[in-house]
Amino acid sequence: MMKIKALIVEDEELGRKILREYLKSFPEIEVAGEYADGFSGLRAIREQKPGLVFLDVQMPKLTGFEMLELLDEMPCIIFTTAYDHYALRAFEINAVDYLLKPFSEERFREAVEKAIDRLKTDKRVGYAGLKEHVDKTTGTISRVVVKTKGEIRVIPVPEIIFLEAQDDYVMIYANSGNYLKQKTMKYFDDHLPKDEFVRVHRSYIIRTDKIIRLEPYGKNSWMVVLKGSYKVPVSRPGYTLLKRVLDI
Repeated sequence: MMKIKALIVEDEELGRKILREYLKSFPEIEVAGEYADGFSGLRAIREQKPGLVFLDVQMPKLTGFEMLELLDEMPCIIFTTAYDHYALRAFEINAVDYLLKPFSEERFREAVEKAIDRLKTDKRVGYAGLKEHVDKTTGTISRVVVKTKGEIRVIPVPEIIFLEAQDDYVMIYANSGNYLKQKTMKYFDDHLPKDEFVRVHRSYIIRTDKIIRLEPYGKNSWMVVLKGSYKVPVSRPGYTLLKRVLDI
């Protein structure tokens, strides 16, 4: 019998207990650990490399979706969530199963059997479409999670000074340092608080309360000076938008 190593990442004790009970009818699945927050769950997935993970969506420290962004090797994941506004159809479209709490043992069995079949046939799970869908449906963000030097850093949005496009990445300049994030400028333009951030250039988004002054830079061009002595170019459309936001 093929043994499948599984991890449970779920912040509620009752939720973990239900999963343990339901898994008793699957002798081929060995639960190697249970974790109550995203940080410890992420560390365990990286270290233990399980074949299957039962992952809650809303958790302390890191959400299930934030964990997905930080994983290099993706196990087979069955999401568990009490929030149907996460567009559950997207999970099905992208070959990822989900369990909407409270779920029945029959529904649980269906999800696990699908995962076992996928693992037996070595079918890789397609998460790219899911991540894209989550990006589109995400509301205003209050933090950004990044990997840096082997560590996970959570950057509160109020600490961000400005953002700069760098090929397929965005460099985030914050009070605590600079961090590279594999996202698009459009993502941040869409999801940062509109009353706090302005896209002043195709390659730059700035936080308005970090502005020190706006100064001329050559003919018909401008430069914004930010706290920390940063200087950011301002395009003509960006200048028009900045004047409207600052009421100048």
